[in-house]
Amino acid sequence: MLNNKKILIAGLANKHSIAAGIARAMHAQGAELAFTYQSERLKRNVEKIAEELGSSILIECDVASDQSIDMMYKELKTHWGSFDGFVHSIGYAPANELEGNFIDAATREGFQIAHDISSYSFTAMAKAAKPMLNDNAALLTLTYLGAIQSLPNYNVMGLAKASLEANTRFLAAALGPDGIRVNAISAGPIKTLAASGVKNFRKMLTSYANRAPLRRPVTTLEVGNVAAFLCSDLASGVTGEITYVDGGFNTAAMSIEEYVD
Repeated sequence: MLNNKKILIAGLANKHSIAAGIARAMHAQGAELAFTYQSERLKRNVEKIAEELGSSILIECDVASDQSIDMMYKELKTHWGSFDGFVHSIGYAPANELEGNFIDAATREGFQIAHDISSYSFTAMAKAAKPMLNDNAALLTLTYLGAIQSLPNYNVMGLAKASLEANTRFLAAALGPDGIRVNAISAGPIKTLAASGVKNFRKMLTSYANRAPLRRPVTTLEVGNVAAFLCSDLASGVTGEITYVDGGFNTAAMSIEEYVD
C-alpha cells in the first residue's frame, strides 16, 4: 500500500508505543520512514526501532518550539527533498492534571501545556511541512475516546483531545484544496508509556476489555494497519475523519453479559 511513500513518524517513545506499531505496519507496506525524537534521553529507544525498520533518519524535535520544528524539517530536507506525510503521535499533560476530580486538578498552566503539546503541535507541524509535501500527501494523528466522553482521571487530556479532533477537521478543510488529507485514529487503551501517566489505567483496561464487543484490547499493530491504510492512496477519498480502532468499545453502552442473565 505504501510503496514509494516517505512518511515521518513523530512521537515514538519506545517499542511498546502506538507509534512503533504504526511504524512497523507502514514499513511492512513498503514505506520509507524517518523519525523524530524529543530529547537525547529518548533517542536511543527511537534508534532501536529505526534500525529495525531500516531507517537512518533520526531528527531531534521539540514540538513546543516552532524553531525546533523548522530546524527539524530543514534537516529532513537534506535527506528527502519532499515527502508524503507524517504521523503525529504526541500528547502530554502534567501528571498532577491526570488524577482525581477534574475541577480540582485543572490549572491554567496545565490546561495550556496539554493543548499546546497535544493539539496545537499538529497544526504547527502541518504548517511547517506544507512546502515539502508531495501531491496526495496524508497527515495522521492519534486521539482517544476521552475527547467525546468523560473518563476518570483523563481530565484535561480529554479536552486537549477534543481540540485535536476539531483540529483534524479544520486542517482537512484548509489543506483539502491542495490535495492533502488529514485524519485521526481513536485507539482503544493500550499499555504505553503515555497511558501509564493516567491513574488506575489497569482498571480502565479491564473495564474496556469487558465491554468491547471483541472482548479484548486492541494491539499497536492493529492500530498501525489502519494508519497504513489511511496514509495510502487506497484512502484517497477519506479526510477529516476520526476512525475508531477500539474493538467496538465506542459503540457499546454496556457488555451483553452485564445485561443478560
